[in-house]
Amino acid sequence: MRFVIAGGGVGGMTAALALQKAGHSVTICEQAGAYGQIGADVNLPPNAVHALDGLGIRPALEETAARPEFRISRTGDSGEETSRLPMSAAAEAKYGAPQLTIHRADLLDALRGALAPGTIRLGARAAGIEQGDDNAALVLADGSRVEGDLVIGADGIHSAVRAALFGPDHPRFTGLVSWRGTVPRERLAGIPDLDSFTKWWGQTADRQIVSFPLRRGAEIFVFATTPLDGWSEEGWTLPGDVAELRAAYADFHPNARALLDACDAVTRSALHVRDPMPQWSKGRVTVLGDAAHPMVPFMAQGACMAIEDGVVLARAIDANPDVRSALAAYEAARRERTARVQQGSLANDWLRQGGNADWVYAYDAWADPVGGRQAA
Repeated sequence: MRFVIAGGGVGGMTAALALQKAGHSVTICEQAGAYGQIGADVNLPPNAVHALDGLGIRPALEETAARPEFRISRTGDSGEETSRLPMSAAAEAKYGAPQLTIHRADLLDALRGALAPGTIRLGARAAGIEQGDDNAALVLADGSRVEGDLVIGADGIHSAVRAALFGPDHPRFTGLVSWRGTVPRERLAGIPDLDSFTKWWGQTADRQIVSFPLRRGAEIFVFATTPLDGWSEEGWTLPGDVAELRAAYADFHPNARALLDACDAVTRSALHVRDPMPQWSKGRVTVLGDAAHPMVPFMAQGACMAIEDGVVLARAIDANPDVRSALAAYEAARRERTARVQQGSLANDWLRQGGNADWVYAYDAWADPVGGRQAA
């Protein structure tokens, strides 16, 4: 079969690789003119690493990724440790894969390197869709069409494919602004747990600082949020004022403040949410990842859900006799889980005091029932 994917990000390339490994032809239409050092971080918990391992790219990931030892929660002002979940070897023994933290550009490089040559068409921005009984086409901004048996919208929170299927929607601003920065490890000498994923919890859910290692521990990624009354444009990312961020956390523990003090520069962007969608597909067109279920990053599962989607969609295609039944099986396998993660992320209380991580980390995208032939 021939597949056309709008969007060459994490979810789009995962789906493409899974489909190619099943013997299908895939064209990815990516609006960017080139890939570069896009973004700063991706946290890949065991459920995502297990899914990617099944595509054969884990060795490439581990060339640059860090492998956090623990997932730690601390009270923001006192520094009291409220939970410590063993990761690394312990997670691999329990879940079949460790947690990896990786620069987004390195993850995209690993996925792109495993795709068949010529899969990605750059400078190709999705504008709409057309479909008939036996085929579908992605319509590009220049008016050209790319035809296939199925079109997949992996084109993010502003998905043109989703809008073409279901019309415009109305995202809600959460009232939160996220801040991101990366710090060379040597600037944080003396700060404990730099080799772990650590979350410092504020007294209210709108304040938190998260840190974890990147580039095999040579860099430390720092994430924080602050409340804001309004934001003029969804998804808008701007340079942030480091002094403003530091002032917002003046009451936090010295070790938490040291993370912010070490940042030379930060970006800030608004966090928006959408309600879970009751339907993802129409005819021969479907969506995945942020195009289907955008979520705030507080469970570190946004990219992971897109990765799982890509694997399950490819398996559903292989396991069912026709496109429509395959898409029905894909949605049935994914809607409840992704909605639960969306809602849990928004609540922002997961693992604050410990608790059960198994329902997230133990999920196996290669075994989730999708009808027809099942994975061995």
